Amino acid sequence: MTDRPANVLFLCTGNTARSILAESILRKDGEGRFRAFSAGSQPKGAVNPLALKVLAGFGYPTQDLRSKSWDEYAGPDAPAMDFVFTVCDSAAGEACPIWPGKPVAGHWGIEDPAAATGSDFDRERAFVEAFRLMRNRIAAFLALPVDKLDAASLRERIRDIGRLDGASSGAAGAKQSA
Repeated sequence: MTDRPANVLFLCTGNTARSILAESILRKDGEGRFRAFSAGSQPKGAVNPLALKVLAGFGYPTQDLRSKSWDEYAGPDAPAMDFVFTVCDSAAGEACPIWPGKPVAGHWGIEDPAAATGSDFDRERAFVEAFRLMRNRIAAFLALPVDKLDAASLRERIRDIGRLDGASSGAAGAKQSA
């Protein structure tokens, strides 16, 4: 790593919920050490209002969060990513762009809270659970001695984080080539 904060990109298909949660959590909890970004392979163009509500309720930033294409981060003017994490199983299986800088990649899949059904309370509870699971993964990531680990050890630790409590069904065996 360099003296600059490390750039981290969270990817999901729609970029409306899980990747947005991750971006905001890392933006706050990793401030000064990491710069957080999120994007989607097929962005829906709007952030899920429940993601914003849950983030605000836990005191996490919601300003400047938007649903955007991963193409914004694949071009020559994009910031070079140090880490790229897929947070949904469908994005993990897609052919990703070639990321400048050859970032360390991992898959941290959790179930999509936007797919939750039921009452407003049930749907919000799904977002709170996704927030909790993502915050746990990010806390584990922040605890890593990134500068002291060799590349293979770092990849293994990142893979282990993706297997933490709440991993989606595809997370355990998802490819690590995002």
